[in-house]
Amino acid sequence: MMSLRPSLPQRIICLTEETTETLYALGADELIVGISGFTVRPAIARKTKPKVSTYLDANINSIVSLEPDVVLAWSDLQAPLCAELMKQGIQVIGFNHRSVEGILSMILTLGALVGKPTEANMYVETLLHKLHVAQTQAQQRTIQPRVYFEEWYDPLITGICWVSELIELCGGIDVFSENRQYQDAKRRILPNTDVVIERNPDILLASWCGKGFKKEKVLARPGWDTINAIVHNHIYEIKSSIILQPGPAALTDGVDKLMHIFTTWEQSQQ
Repeated sequence: MMSLRPSLPQRIICLTEETTETLYALGADELIVGISGFTVRPAIARKTKPKVSTYLDANINSIVSLEPDVVLAWSDLQAPLCAELMKQGIQVIGFNHRSVEGILSMILTLGALVGKPTEANMYVETLLHKLHVAQTQAQQRTIQPRVYFEEWYDPLITGICWVSELIELCGGIDVFSENRQYQDAKRRILPNTDVVIERNPDILLASWCGKGFKKEKVLARPGWDTINAIVHNHIYEIKSSIILQPGPAALTDGVDKLMHIFTTWEQSQQ
Protein backbone atom coordinates (compact mmCIF):
# COMPACT_ATOMS: atom_id res chain seq x y z
CA MET A 1 0.00 0.00 0.00
CA MET A 2 1.25 3.49 -0.86
CA SER A 3 2.30 5.49 2.19
CA LEU A 4 0.57 8.84 2.60
CA ARG A 5 2.73 9.95 5.50
CA PRO A 6 4.69 13.11 4.61
CA SER A 7 8.41 13.19 5.27
CA LEU A 8 10.81 15.99 6.02
CA PRO A 9 13.59 16.72 3.53
CA GLN A 10 16.69 14.61 4.07
CA ARG A 11 18.86 16.02 1.28
CA ILE A 12 19.12 19.79 0.89
CA ILE A 13 21.13 21.98 -1.47
CA CYS A 14 21.74 25.63 -0.51
CA LEU A 15 22.39 28.01 -3.41
CA THR A 16 23.32 30.85 -1.05
CA GLU A 17 25.29 31.02 2.16
CA GLU A 18 22.72 32.18 4.71
CA THR A 19 20.64 28.99 4.60
CA THR A 20 23.81 26.93 4.99
CA GLU A 21 24.85 28.93 8.06
CA THR A 22 21.34 28.68 9.49
CA LEU A 23 21.11 24.91 9.06
CA TYR A 24 24.45 24.50 10.84
CA ALA A 25 23.21 26.74 13.65
CA LEU A 26 20.09 24.59 13.99
CA GLY A 27 22.09 21.37 14.12
CA ALA A 28 20.77 20.22 10.75
CA ASP A 29 24.00 20.41 8.76
CA GLU A 30 23.92 16.68 8.03
CA LEU A 31 21.02 17.37 5.65
CA ILE A 32 23.14 19.58 3.38
CA VAL A 33 24.46 17.78 0.29
CA GLY A 34 25.51 20.80 -1.79
CA ILE A 35 26.37 24.47 -1.30
CA SER A 36 27.30 27.65 -3.15
CA GLY A 37 30.94 28.11 -4.02
CA PHE A 38 30.70 31.55 -2.41
CA THR A 39 30.04 30.02 1.01
CA VAL A 40 32.56 30.99 3.68
CA ARG A 41 30.39 30.58 6.79
CA PRO A 42 30.78 28.29 8.55
CA ALA A 43 34.28 27.42 7.38
CA ILE A 44 33.66 23.69 7.85
CA ALA A 45 30.93 23.75 5.19
CA ARG A 46 33.34 24.94 2.53
CA LYS A 47 35.72 22.14 3.43
CA THR A 48 33.21 19.29 3.56
CA LYS A 49 30.24 20.04 1.29
CA PRO A 50 30.20 19.77 -2.53
CA LYS A 51 30.09 23.14 -4.30
CA VAL A 52 27.47 23.16 -7.02
CA SER A 53 26.82 26.83 -7.81
CA THR A 54 28.02 30.41 -7.79
CA TYR A 55 25.27 32.98 -7.32
CA LEU A 56 23.67 33.26 -10.74
CA ASP A 57 24.92 29.99 -12.22
CA ALA A 58 24.88 26.38 -11.15
CA ASN A 59 25.89 22.96 -12.39
CA ILE A 60 22.42 21.61 -13.04
CA ASN A 61 23.68 18.09 -13.76
CA SER A 62 25.59 18.00 -10.48
CA ILE A 63 22.54 19.17 -8.57
CA VAL A 64 20.32 16.57 -10.22
CA SER A 65 22.86 13.82 -9.53
CA LEU A 66 22.85 14.69 -5.81
CA GLU A 67 19.12 13.87 -5.73
CA PRO A 68 18.06 16.69 -3.39
CA ASP A 69 14.64 16.68 -1.76
CA VAL A 70 14.70 20.46 -1.90
CA VAL A 71 16.93 23.27 -3.17
CA LEU A 72 17.01 26.54 -1.23
CA ALA A 73 17.51 29.82 -3.10
CA TRP A 74 17.37 33.55 -2.39
CA SER A 75 16.09 36.54 -4.34
CA ASP A 76 14.52 37.15 -7.72
CA LEU A 77 18.00 37.15 -9.24
CA GLN A 78 18.06 33.38 -8.82
CA ALA A 79 14.62 32.97 -10.39
CA PRO A 80 15.95 31.74 -13.78
CA LEU A 81 18.08 29.16 -12.01
CA CYS A 82 15.12 28.08 -9.89
CA ALA A 83 12.96 27.74 -12.98
CA GLU A 84 15.53 25.51 -14.66
CA LEU A 85 15.73 23.27 -11.60
CA MET A 86 11.95 23.03 -11.41
CA LYS A 87 11.87 21.94 -15.05
CA GLN A 88 14.13 19.09 -13.95
CA GLY A 89 11.47 18.09 -11.42
CA ILE A 90 13.35 19.42 -8.40
CA GLN A 91 11.52 21.02 -5.49
CA VAL A 92 12.73 24.61 -4.94
CA ILE A 93 12.04 27.01 -2.09
CA GLY A 94 13.03 30.59 -2.82
CA PHE A 95 13.36 33.16 -0.05
CA ASN A 96 13.12 36.81 -1.08
CA HIS A 97 13.51 38.81 2.12
CA ARG A 98 15.37 42.12 2.39
CA SER A 99 14.86 43.20 6.03
CA VAL A 100 15.99 42.20 9.52
CA GLU A 101 12.49 40.89 10.19
CA GLY A 102 12.73 38.90 6.97
CA ILE A 103 16.00 37.31 8.07
CA LEU A 104 14.43 36.18 11.33
CA SER A 105 11.35 34.87 9.53
CA MET A 106 13.57 32.91 7.16
CA ILE A 107 15.19 31.17 10.14
CA LEU A 108 11.79 30.19 11.56
CA THR A 109 10.59 28.93 8.18
CA LEU A 110 13.75 26.90 7.66
CA GLY A 111 13.45 25.43 11.14
CA ALA A 112 9.90 24.28 10.41
CA LEU A 113 10.99 22.82 7.07
CA VAL A 114 13.63 20.54 8.64
CA GLY A 115 11.67 19.61 11.75
CA LYS A 116 13.55 21.86 14.15
CA PRO A 117 11.03 24.56 15.08
CA THR A 118 12.10 24.63 18.73
CA GLU A 119 15.74 25.11 17.83
CA ALA A 120 14.79 27.83 15.33
CA ASN A 121 12.71 29.69 17.90
CA MET A 122 15.55 29.53 20.42
CA TYR A 123 18.03 30.77 17.82
CA VAL A 124 15.78 33.68 16.86
CA GLU A 125 15.38 34.62 20.52
CA THR A 126 19.17 34.60 20.90
CA LEU A 127 19.56 36.87 17.89
CA LEU A 128 16.80 39.19 19.10
CA HIS A 129 18.52 39.46 22.48
CA LYS A 130 21.77 40.43 20.79
CA LEU A 131 20.01 43.07 18.70
CA HIS A 132 18.25 44.43 21.79
CA VAL A 133 21.54 44.72 23.69
CA ALA A 134 23.16 46.53 20.76
CA GLN A 135 20.21 48.86 20.38
CA THR A 136 20.18 49.68 24.10
CA GLN A 137 23.89 50.48 24.02
CA ALA A 138 23.45 52.56 20.87
CA GLN A 139 20.74 54.65 22.51
CA GLN A 140 23.38 55.86 24.96
CA ARG A 141 25.42 57.53 22.21
CA THR A 142 25.80 61.25 22.80
CA ILE A 143 26.19 61.90 19.08
CA GLN A 144 25.10 59.90 16.07
CA PRO A 145 27.39 59.45 13.08
CA ARG A 146 26.06 60.15 9.61
CA VAL A 147 26.87 57.02 7.63
CA TYR A 148 27.26 56.31 3.93
CA PHE A 149 27.20 52.63 3.02
CA GLU A 150 28.55 51.73 -0.42
CA GLU A 151 27.48 48.35 -1.75
CA TRP A 152 29.15 48.88 -5.13
CA TYR A 153 31.50 51.44 -6.63
CA ASP A 154 30.71 51.65 -10.36
CA PRO A 155 27.99 52.80 -10.36
CA LEU A 156 27.63 53.83 -6.74
CA ILE A 157 25.00 51.68 -5.02
CA THR A 158 23.74 52.33 -1.50
CA GLY A 159 22.93 49.73 1.15
CA ILE A 160 20.12 47.19 1.02
CA CYS A 161 17.28 47.41 3.56
CA TRP A 162 18.68 45.23 6.36
CA VAL A 163 22.00 47.11 6.22
CA SER A 164 20.23 50.44 6.57
CA GLU A 165 18.15 49.08 9.45
CA LEU A 166 21.24 47.80 11.26
CA ILE A 167 23.04 51.13 10.82
CA GLU A 168 20.17 52.81 12.63
CA LEU A 169 19.87 50.08 15.25
CA CYS A 170 23.57 50.53 16.08
CA GLY A 171 23.15 54.27 16.54
CA GLY A 172 24.03 55.66 13.14
CA ILE A 173 22.12 57.73 10.60
CA ASP A 174 22.00 56.25 7.12
CA VAL A 175 22.35 59.29 4.85
CA PHE A 176 20.56 57.44 2.04
CA SER A 177 17.93 55.67 4.15
CA GLU A 178 15.24 56.54 1.61
CA ASN A 179 16.78 54.01 -0.78
CA ARG A 180 16.19 51.01 1.45
CA GLN A 181 12.62 50.76 0.25
CA TYR A 182 13.94 49.40 -3.05
CA GLN A 183 14.49 45.65 -3.28
CA ASP A 184 16.63 45.80 -6.40
CA ALA A 185 20.09 47.35 -6.58
CA LYS A 186 19.25 49.22 -9.78
CA ARG A 187 16.97 51.63 -7.94
CA ARG A 188 19.60 52.19 -5.26
CA ILE A 189 22.11 53.57 -7.79
CA LEU A 190 23.14 57.15 -7.04
CA PRO A 191 22.83 59.61 -9.94
CA ASN A 192 26.39 60.90 -9.46
CA THR A 193 29.20 61.10 -6.91
CA ASP A 194 28.34 64.67 -5.94
CA VAL A 195 25.28 63.61 -3.96
CA VAL A 196 27.56 61.92 -1.42
CA ILE A 197 29.52 65.16 -1.06
CA GLU A 198 26.23 66.97 -0.41
CA ARG A 199 25.18 64.50 2.30
CA ASN A 200 28.66 64.79 3.89
CA PRO A 201 28.78 61.54 5.92
CA ASP A 202 30.97 61.19 9.00
CA ILE A 203 31.66 57.52 8.26
CA LEU A 204 32.08 55.72 4.96
CA LEU A 205 31.41 51.99 5.01
CA ALA A 206 32.30 49.93 1.95
CA SER A 207 31.28 46.38 1.16
CA TRP A 208 31.76 45.83 -2.53
CA CYS A 209 29.59 42.74 -2.87
CA GLY A 210 32.32 40.11 -2.90
CA LYS A 211 35.07 42.32 -4.36
CA GLY A 212 37.96 43.62 -2.28
CA PHE A 213 37.70 47.27 -1.26
CA LYS A 214 40.18 49.69 -2.86
CA LYS A 215 40.52 52.76 -0.67
CA GLU A 216 42.53 54.59 -3.33
CA LYS A 217 39.53 54.48 -5.67
CA VAL A 218 37.47 56.37 -3.10
CA LEU A 219 40.19 58.91 -2.36
CA ALA A 220 40.59 59.66 -6.08
CA ARG A 221 36.96 60.72 -6.56
CA PRO A 222 36.74 64.43 -7.44
CA GLY A 223 35.65 66.59 -4.53
CA TRP A 224 35.48 63.78 -2.01
CA ASP A 225 38.45 65.16 -0.08
CA THR A 226 35.98 67.56 1.58
CA ILE A 227 33.77 64.81 3.00
CA ASN A 228 34.07 64.47 6.79
CA ALA A 229 34.61 60.70 6.60
CA ILE A 230 37.61 61.20 4.33
CA VAL A 231 39.00 64.28 6.06
CA HIS A 232 39.09 62.40 9.38
CA ASN A 233 39.88 58.98 7.88
CA HIS A 234 36.77 57.20 9.02
CA ILE A 235 36.69 54.85 6.05
CA TYR A 236 36.05 51.19 6.78
CA GLU A 237 35.55 48.01 4.84
CA ILE A 238 33.08 45.43 6.09
CA LYS A 239 33.40 42.07 4.38
CA SER A 240 30.32 41.25 2.34
CA SER A 241 30.18 37.80 3.93
CA ILE A 242 29.19 39.39 7.25
CA ILE A 243 27.02 42.32 6.17
CA LEU A 244 25.55 41.56 2.74
CA GLN A 245 24.50 38.02 3.57
CA PRO A 246 20.70 37.99 4.23
CA GLY A 247 21.12 35.74 7.22
CA PRO A 248 22.61 35.34 10.71
CA ALA A 249 26.01 36.84 9.89
CA ALA A 250 24.61 40.36 9.48
CA LEU A 251 22.87 40.14 12.86
CA THR A 252 25.93 38.82 14.71
CA ASP A 253 29.34 39.74 13.28
CA GLY A 254 27.81 42.53 11.20
CA VAL A 255 26.29 44.21 14.23
CA ASP A 256 29.54 43.77 16.21
CA LYS A 257 31.48 45.46 13.42
CA LEU A 258 29.06 48.37 13.13
CA MET A 259 29.03 48.91 16.91
CA HIS A 260 32.82 48.95 17.04
CA ILE A 261 33.14 51.41 14.16
CA PHE A 262 30.49 53.78 15.49
CA THR A 263 31.97 53.71 19.00
CA THR A 264 35.45 54.39 17.60
CA TRP A 265 34.07 57.40 15.72
CA GLU A 266 32.12 58.63 18.75
CA GLN A 267 35.22 58.50 20.94
CA SER A 268 37.15 60.49 18.34
CA GLN A 269 34.62 63.31 18.71
CA GLN A 270 35.23 63.76 22.43
